Amino acid sequence: MTETTPLRGGPTPMTRPKRATIVDVARMAEVSAKTVSRVVNNEPHVTEAVKTRVREAMRALRYHPNVAAQGLVRSRSYLIGLVYEKPSPSYVVELQKGALERLHGERFRLVVLPVESVTEREDEIIALLRSAALDAVLLAPPASDHAGLMKELREVGMPFARISPTRLLGQGPSVAMDDVAAAQEAAEHLVNLGHKRIGVIKGDPSHAASDARLVGTMQALAKAGITLHPELIESGLFTFDSGLAAARRLLALDPPPTAILAQNDDMAAAAITAARECGLLVPEDLSVVGFDDSDISRVVWPPLTTIRQPVEDMAYRAMDMLLHVLRGEPEGADVQLGHELLIRRSTAPPKAGL
Repeated sequence: MTETTPLRGGPTPMTRPKRATIVDVARMAEVSAKTVSRVVNNEPHVTEAVKTRVREAMRALRYHPNVAAQGLVRSRSYLIGLVYEKPSPSYVVELQKGALERLHGERFRLVVLPVESVTEREDEIIALLRSAALDAVLLAPPASDHAGLMKELREVGMPFARISPTRLLGQGPSVAMDDVAAAQEAAEHLVNLGHKRIGVIKGDPSHAASDARLVGTMQALAKAGITLHPELIESGLFTFDSGLAAARRLLALDPPPTAILAQNDDMAAAAITAARECGLLVPEDLSVVGFDDSDISRVVWPPLTTIRQPVEDMAYRAMDMLLHVLRGEPEGADVQLGHELLIRRSTAPPKAGL
């Protein structure tokens, strides 16, 4: 058996640079290892000057904390789940952008967990959350309104925050928009333009926001002395295809509506497509209003008049609430963010006599 003898001045075979430790960082920053740990985990009670010294030392030493090891020591995975059920793609993107923006610089990571049906598969969802070894979970609609799911989460001791709930407020930190008031303003815009025969494309019936937006629409029309007849209400699923089918049914009525209020932008864009199929011009023959101010509202022609729902902001705030809970701080109160009616080129007064 022979040994390998390194050449004079050359590197020893199989040697690697020593990996910096938390002790090395503490020594360079002239603080304790516990203080370094606090900075790494964004814990309170550390001055900005100390944070700066620690971070500069980490960069100089190329120190990268081992998240998995930290999780083992503290019984944490540093994973936060985002549960949603079949929303439009643009809605999911906004949710993720807001949540990830808040997690920037934190030790936690986001795990996206799409589910088929919160109502029908509650037990499966709980099992999924347990198997994913999550520290906490963000609930997007309709999960954010599901009493049974929230009860199960409390029983297993998993912190959660709710995005855009419309009922069961006060049961866990939440961030929402007033869907009733937003729909009222959208409907009032059409009424003020002179529309009296207004069709509605509802969203997914499993989402409480669908009913809330219908209530707001009906209140605005009733205030103007306009009756929303049942045949002018069609159901969709917050998807383009479902909106297209619903809009076709509305435009087949005799007489058809002079305006359509769709409960999200995907279905509103579909209504514009259905109008073109019928040889109608938007907004000359048909006005269309959407909901969300998603990307499609700006790229479709004509651009959609829509309600800006601050989805990204809601996800950011909900994640912020969740991080406070994970640090042992009290749960925050329910927060309500404002909406905005954005008037673009898809709405106009109806033709004379209609």
